Amino acid sequence: MSLLVVGLSHRSAPVSVLERAALAADAQTKLLQDTVAAEPATEAAVLATCNRIELYADVDKFHAGVAELSTLLAQHSGVGLEELTPYLYVHYEDRAAHHLFSVACGLDSMVVGEGQILGQIKDSLARAQDLHTAGRLLNDLFQQGLRVGKRAHSETGIDRAGQSLVTFGLEQLAVGTDVGVWARGKKALVIGAGSMSSLAAATLARAGVAEIVVANRTVERAERLAQILTEGDDTAVAARAVPMDAVPGELTRADVVVSCTGATGLVLTAEAVAQAVEGRTGQPAAELADTAPATPHGKALPAAGADENCPLDLAAAQPGFSVMGEAAVAGLDAATLEQHAAWVAGATVDRRERRTPEADAELITALAATAATVGRIPERRRPEPAAGIPRPAPSFFLLDLAMPRDIDAAVHRLAGVRLVDIESLAEASADAPMATDVDQVRRIVSDEVAAFGAAQRAAHITPTVVALRTMAADVVAGEIARLDGRLPDLDERQRGEIRQAVHRVVDKLLHAPTVRIKQLAAEPGGAGYADALRTLFDLDPETVASVSRAVDSTDKKDRPA
Repeated sequence: MSLLVVGLSHRSAPVSVLERAALAADAQTKLLQDTVAAEPATEAAVLATCNRIELYADVDKFHAGVAELSTLLAQHSGVGLEELTPYLYVHYEDRAAHHLFSVACGLDSMVVGEGQILGQIKDSLARAQDLHTAGRLLNDLFQQGLRVGKRAHSETGIDRAGQSLVTFGLEQLAVGTDVGVWARGKKALVIGAGSMSSLAAATLARAGVAEIVVANRTVERAERLAQILTEGDDTAVAARAVPMDAVPGELTRADVVVSCTGATGLVLTAEAVAQAVEGRTGQPAAELADTAPATPHGKALPAAGADENCPLDLAAAQPGFSVMGEAAVAGLDAATLEQHAAWVAGATVDRRERRTPEADAELITALAATAATVGRIPERRRPEPAAGIPRPAPSFFLLDLAMPRDIDAAVHRLAGVRLVDIESLAEASADAPMATDVDQVRRIVSDEVAAFGAAQRAAHITPTVVALRTMAADVVAGEIARLDGRLPDLDERQRGEIRQAVHRVVDKLLHAPTVRIKQLAAEPGGAGYADALRTLFDLDPETVASVSRAVDSTDKKDRPA
């Protein structure tokens, strides 16, 4: 059997795909159960976070395993296999271990060095153990991954290479200002009471906000978090809990909103935020206007909806977007998209985007195929205004840490509002400088992968060695029994001496070969030594398999709950 991981993350897929592929807890459970029920896999574990979905498995066939795991991910995520496949990555054997260890150290995180991933790996292992889908291989892999992550954080300064996602998000909201200075005296609304929301609330409390209101569907959890914030030595702050239906009213009082729930739909729409802005200022929320840049020929581009032949009703379209591009068709259904694609194919208007009409038509046709599956194309975040176009200073700050997103991306268009979400965090951290500690962590990961691979290869041959020694012991026992029949006059002391002498001879003959074969098997490419040993000594495969089962059973008993 061999280790295989198939997944997608913020490095391989756009946020819009990650949002749609996000797995709820029930979906993760069903995915694990279906994976171990599939033919190629005997073990399975799912690592699902806000910016990654990975399925780990112990498989007996690589190509069949990749096909099966990819299909299962598509089925349970609800994203079609053809659409999902371009964003999937595959790691096998040592590369799979290297990937998990890198993830555990925070090297593959959106913000390098963040430590929250360790808790998520621990939760993934616990879920697989509870469902009995993790056997010896995945237990060993995830346990060592946790040890590698802890080692990286204790032996290096990887924590300095990047901040937690919460801290990084607040820094992006503060726009270059010290978070403590920016947060001091502000009123905060935290939507959700899970681990991420709790971390955000504690971070805001330590930063000096004046008040924190916690909203959650289960009010008891919100009350518990509010109590912790109020009574904590380092988080003492005025905090109270409210039900979710109180959020609209609390929005008008809050200066900072952090949302991270498990909801599958939007928690805050653009309309709700606009109403909150109006409630705060007494004036209707204005949308940011973008000045249409001139074309190379000096002509201004047409505004969305300017062409009367366009089959779309673009009167209320987002200002500043090309009527041809992907953003223009956000929210449209499949039938309308197909009509729009036909119009784009024959259009001759100037466009800001450097695309041909044919390319736009192909893009919109592809979006139509997506809309036919998922219903509608989600709205994309509007880009920041072009350089030279001033943006009003924000007075209302929103941080969306949920995946799929809690806050409508259209909030980016509202004047005086600053929204930071997973997508903008990914963009902001893409070019973050790498600390020298990252190189140290990479060396730790490489060393640990080598050690893990050697241990797994050595463990692979152990049942064969045990079976060989068992066979030798049976041969000795048989020969001693025959000797007893031929020499009945031997006393017990003599029989004992003969028995020990025969055992010593067998042990000495087997010692050097078995030690050497374990060494060879631990090296890369050493998996074939077990097969050679079974062939040379004509060992019964079932005997070897029974030893393996006995070892696995002992391992499970010895593992901590």
